[in-house]
Amino acid sequence: MLRYTIHRILLMIPTLLGVAILVFLMMRLMPGDVVDVMLRGEGGQVPQAVIDAERARLGLDQPIHVQFLKWMGGVLQGNLGYSMWTGKPVTYEIGIRLELSLQVAIMATVLAVLIAIPLGTLSALFKDSWIDHVIRVFAVAGLAVPSFWLGMIIILFLLSFFHWHPPLTFTSFFDDPKANLSQLIWPALAVGYRYSAVATRMMRSTILEVLQEDYIRTARAKGVFERLVIRRHALRNAMLPVVTVIGLEFAFLIGGLVVTEQVFNLNGIGKLFVEAVSRGDMTMVQALVLLVAAFFILINFVIDLLYAVLDPRIRYR
Repeated sequence: MLRYTIHRILLMIPTLLGVAILVFLMMRLMPGDVVDVMLRGEGGQVPQAVIDAERARLGLDQPIHVQFLKWMGGVLQGNLGYSMWTGKPVTYEIGIRLELSLQVAIMATVLAVLIAIPLGTLSALFKDSWIDHVIRVFAVAGLAVPSFWLGMIIILFLLSFFHWHPPLTFTSFFDDPKANLSQLIWPALAVGYRYSAVATRMMRSTILEVLQEDYIRTARAKGVFERLVIRRHALRNAMLPVVTVIGLEFAFLIGGLVVTEQVFNLNGIGKLFVEAVSRGDMTMVQALVLLVAAFFILINFVIDLLYAVLDPRIRYR
């Protein structure tokens, strides 16, 4: 198991390096100039000498390989640079928003798991019954309804019946847990519903597939209680693809809740991503892409370890 873990960790390094090189080059190939947007974006008449001086201050006049080496040197030291738009450290801009996005993702994941695993299992065990049909309608509705639309419905419902509206500022969980949960439970519910629908469909399909395997029929032929057959044999093997779906959806939520954050007035990583791209803030975009890529790689690493825990054959290999 230790050798397997070290091997997976070593594979993460070239992946992150490849992402860093790719996003750095792509940002330099994009049309537009952040200095022009900042100084001439509102139609201002700024002399070219001022533009050149600002480009020199930001290091944009240097050869591209020099810019990349300086940026990578800072990344290795934990310094992601300064935002070209606000002038503040990138780590500060990301840090004040990461807690919000991470908490919404965790809460949505917990809700999805608590809903999807029991519903998917029940749907498979009572195949083609009324229970199965109700759960399948619930899952298909979750796949069909966009999260932002459900979020607007939730806000209208709360506003009409409870006179509640999204707060203007984010309250940290450590400062006021009650205010924090009352603010983030609704976007987590809107996102978690679709999340749970995907996992429920996957759980149902994998349970049905596993129940057709020979070892399930053998366990039943030996007289093993049906509850033990489902819990020890069916669920353990059916969880492998479900864990993959849950993990990838969680990684996506870190930076993919742009519209949902806008609906619930949340200043998270997704909103920062859009603002950085629209302003041409290359330093910020590079850091955000690297952050999201690191989350995906880390989640895939955790999924691989869970595979090894759930399936002993992986550990033996």
